[in-house]
Amino acid sequence: MFRSTAVRLSALYILLFAICAAFLVFYVTAMSERILVQQTRENLVEEVGDMQRAYERGGINAMLRIMERRARQPGANLYVVTGPTGEILAGNVASVQPGVLDDEGWTRFPFTYEPYAESGPARRHMAIANVLFMENGLRVMIGRDLGEPGRFRGIVRRALMVALTIMGVGALFIWFGIGRNALKRIDRMSAASQKIMAGDLSQRLPVGRSGDEFDRLSESLNAMLGRIEKLNEGLRQVSDNIAHDLKTPLTRLRNKAADALADEAPESRRAALEGIIGESDQLIRTFNALLMISRVEAGSVAAEMSEVDLSAISADSCELYEPVAEEAGLSLTTSIAAGVKVKGNRELIGQAIFNLLDNAIKYGGEGAGKPEVRLVLSADDGAVRLSVCDNGLGIPEDMRDEVTKRFVRLDASRSKPGTGLGLSLVEAVMDLHGGSLSLSATHPDDGTAQGLTATMVFPALKP
Repeated sequence: MFRSTAVRLSALYILLFAICAAFLVFYVTAMSERILVQQTRENLVEEVGDMQRAYERGGINAMLRIMERRARQPGANLYVVTGPTGEILAGNVASVQPGVLDDEGWTRFPFTYEPYAESGPARRHMAIANVLFMENGLRVMIGRDLGEPGRFRGIVRRALMVALTIMGVGALFIWFGIGRNALKRIDRMSAASQKIMAGDLSQRLPVGRSGDEFDRLSESLNAMLGRIEKLNEGLRQVSDNIAHDLKTPLTRLRNKAADALADEAPESRRAALEGIIGESDQLIRTFNALLMISRVEAGSVAAEMSEVDLSAISADSCELYEPVAEEAGLSLTTSIAAGVKVKGNRELIGQAIFNLLDNAIKYGGEGAGKPEVRLVLSADDGAVRLSVCDNGLGIPEDMRDEVTKRFVRLDASRSKPGTGLGLSLVEAVMDLHGGSLSLSATHPDDGTAQGLTATMVFPALKP
């Protein structure tokens, strides 16, 4: 157990607590005893003053009467009257330590004394006193037994020791319960980590409901694992899709090269070479798109972000694609709010808008309704929304998450040009900008041509 950091820290805390507790016990008892001794001195000073006033009023006889009356009271002070030679003439003490009555004033140290016969086993009595030298040679000692401060010190010390012992035992039980719980949570995290290291990236670290540092750490690591799983899944899909989608153009490329090599007619060779160049350009565009997605997902262009005018980018993109839409028999309309700005990379945002417009123009004319593509830019509710809508057949709801994956195309026959990477790039760009891409039906109530609305949501600029 002592190989655990939690146990070591707990042991250190318990040691520090014990040291502080011991210091507290001795400090409190010493202060309590000091306060009692000080109160005893003040009481004796008042008592000495009473005796001096009695002596001044009625002489030694009046003082002795007061001393005799007070000596019979429970818990009385110590009273001793001695002659010039030190013999005890009156009082409630049988004998005192030699030398105590030699000097006038407060005794320098606590002294021992012997009371009159007491019941029970004999014990050592300690006291402090004030000694008065009278004019007739008599000496008067008024003192106080120190047994009461000593007993109080013992009571306080025992009470503190009992309280601290209870606190220590409680702390051990609490540490055992909380420490075991923390160790179990760490063990569960370690077990999940072992499965993750074994290759099961679907595993997640356990997250409780306490919201403590373990839960926050698990949430952060789970987010990281989700990101890694997504990247690995994308890599796996890319590998699979490359094998399927690039095999066909590479096969066509080889066949055209073989035909050109076998054909001796210059015109046929020229046509074959032009076809080879076209296929090569398509492959280059595919690999460029893959490279762009990889750069965006890696965040290598994040440092190039700045405040850009999204309204101007949208207008320029529509102006560029308007002839393409007309050639495809569609009308391209816009509703662009003026002066909308976001923080981002101008080139990447422009490329994402191009991809959405290209998809909308490519598939938007397949519906039965009016062939139209519409770009709408608005800013509200703390977000900026750019939507590209078409009136085509649309995408089934259960396939909308799939089409954002690389090389995924609904055109199973691959009759239309494209790589299946357009929406993947748009989604990667939005992730980089802290936004999102959502796909929905333009006309959800139309059973045949629902159309598709692709919406890019950007976070609004902070004022």
